[in-house]
Amino acid sequence: MLTKSTWVSPLVRDLPPSGIRKFFNAAEGNKEIISLGVGEPDFATPKAAREACIRALERGRTMYTPNEGLMELREEIAAYMHGSFGVSYEPAKEILVTVGGSEAIDLAMRAILEPGDEMIIPVPGYIAYAPICTLNGGVPVPLEMTAAQSFKLTAEALRQAITTRSKVLFVNFPSNPTGAVMSYEDWLPITKLVEEHNLIVLSDEIYAELTYEGKHVSFASLPGMKERTVVISGFSKAFAMTGMRVGYACGGQELIAAMTKIHQYTALCAPIVGQVAAIECLRNCMEDKDEMVEAFNQRRRMFVKGLSELGLICRDPQGAFYAFPSIASTGLTSEQFAQRLLQEAKVASVPGSVFGSGGEGFIRCSYASSASNLTEAMERIGRWMRTAM
Repeated sequence: MLTKSTWVSPLVRDLPPSGIRKFFNAAEGNKEIISLGVGEPDFATPKAAREACIRALERGRTMYTPNEGLMELREEIAAYMHGSFGVSYEPAKEILVTVGGSEAIDLAMRAILEPGDEMIIPVPGYIAYAPICTLNGGVPVPLEMTAAQSFKLTAEALRQAITTRSKVLFVNFPSNPTGAVMSYEDWLPITKLVEEHNLIVLSDEIYAELTYEGKHVSFASLPGMKERTVVISGFSKAFAMTGMRVGYACGGQELIAAMTKIHQYTALCAPIVGQVAAIECLRNCMEDKDEMVEAFNQRRRMFVKGLSELGLICRDPQGAFYAFPSIASTGLTSEQFAQRLLQEAKVASVPGSVFGSGGEGFIRCSYASSASNLTEAMERIGRWMRTAM
């Protein structure tokens, strides 16, 4: 007999809540707290894109789009991927517009994973990957990256994680939470293992434009990797469009068709106004994007320098907009440090432990906040550490 205690699937019931949202929710609505917890740009969506949305609304463009997304947008994404990263995709068959990058991640796992399939996930990593894998019947296999290796994925570590059940390698560079990036030379030995063990690669490249030194290398651009890779990205981070929920997936025709089939029965299509804004961003807002990236770069330098002066040693993040300083010298766990920092200094961060193995002893701080907020946050952290440590 069903009771209330058995209404919820055990799989969902036992799923841990988001460790990021825990600290974000604690800070939300409290004007005393400076939040460095959530990765959201403090900029507005570029003006031209907002104006394109207004024009679309005034013209009554509030209807469904094709499941795959507006063809105009898919063509612009194809041109962008080829021009920026050297990867060619057929707009009609190899690109799917999704409800944010998050939906693309879920769709890809649904389309690929069978019960018991293992998905290797480098950690510390974004907290959603493993739960989504579990919800789709897969087995997440954490692969620990270390500060000594600059939080990069190495072929030696990957080789040790591969088993006969390995089907998918999930990568995210530039990385959330560490800010690590992978160069062409870093990737080459990884590609050999991917080919040798016939792995499918899901590559979350949402922070591609936020690469501060050198140029982002898309995994699909590496020799022989396009056909076995699904590139996942979107407009939330580089174009400050988090609330418009427009992402995309690029990959082989068979995989994109499978993902589209699921998308048809669930989300149906991404919001049309967001798609209109995305088209405008790719056509006319690259200068706005570059200005935002330069602002993040300046904040990065200032914030990492300030943390180091406080004794919180922080490897220089090469991408994304997160600092991942070590708090080991304080003697506190990541959870203890973040809780006390929130309660006593009124600064919200995220414990590194929520990002998986290798994250303990660190906290994640987003420098997507304003320069004035970052300066005030460092002053509060400094005062708190001088009196409380």
